[in-house]
Amino acid sequence: MRFAVLVWGGWEGHEPRQCVERFLPFLRAEGFDLLVSDSLGVFADAATMARADLVVPCWTMGVLAEAEEKGLLAAVAGGAGIAGWHGGMGDAFRNSTDYQFMTGGQFVAHPGGIAEYTVRVTRPDDPVMAGIADFTMRSEQYYLHTDPSNEVLAETVFTGEHAPWIEGCVMPVVWRRRYGAGRVFYSALGHVAADFDTPACFEIMKRGMLWAAR
Repeated sequence: MRFAVLVWGGWEGHEPRQCVERFLPFLRAEGFDLLVSDSLGVFADAATMARADLVVPCWTMGVLAEAEEKGLLAAVAGGAGIAGWHGGMGDAFRNSTDYQFMTGGQFVAHPGGIAEYTVRVTRPDDPVMAGIADFTMRSEQYYLHTDPSNEVLAETVFTGEHAPWIEGCVMPVVWRRRYGAGRVFYSALGHVAADFDTPACFEIMKRGMLWAAR
């Protein structure tokens, strides 16, 4: 049985507990033993992190203590997968550049707040995206600073309505990458739990977790 560590907390506007709970039945059905925690201290627990096959962080902003950061990065570099969404992984621990180096990106803006936009699938031949067509989201459209080594699976285009200087900017929405021996998966979708009512949004994240897991 594989072991997954899910950690939720931080800014409550992203409904961290509710979002994490959306995925618990799925992970149990896939045969994972789960540890769900509302404390970052679990990352500093060497015995727990050594067992982890998958880490799912959902913690917007916040601060990682040195031991927590080292424990998390070492686990992923050693082969544990990490998969997360939106601000829970992409706007977490703003002062930790080593964490951002692992994740492959960092949130910087969502022009216009809640907006309707199209997510374009860039790798329809990839197993994570197979059968998923371009789709519409009504949520925050994330503008991110991203790592050029990311393998981008989906993207979006900004219209410039709320920030004219970014009109036509193509922005990654879903990507994956490696960090040491570990697999890293990120989706910018999932502002609140109801976003996962969009079937493609939910399915991408589920498949991403399975891809990332050791």
